Amino acid sequence: MSEEAWEGVVEKKQRAAFDGANMYRRVVVRLDDGTASKVRVSRELWNDLDVGDRLVKEAGADPRRA
Repeated sequence: MSEEAWEGVVEKKQRAAFDGANMYRRVVVRLDDGTASKVRVSRELWNDLDVGDRLVKEAGADPRRA
């Protein structure tokens, strides 16, 4: 999904230490086509996001708040 472009709305924020050492931050995004996708985001973006915020991802770039 890193080379894809999409837009959507944050439905849920999640974080977990799956390997016991590193914290992974993900958001569930409802894409404009109606599908849902789990997207890994940086700590800074995760801290800045709220449910209902809009995200934009351009091909080859990291997701950003719209």
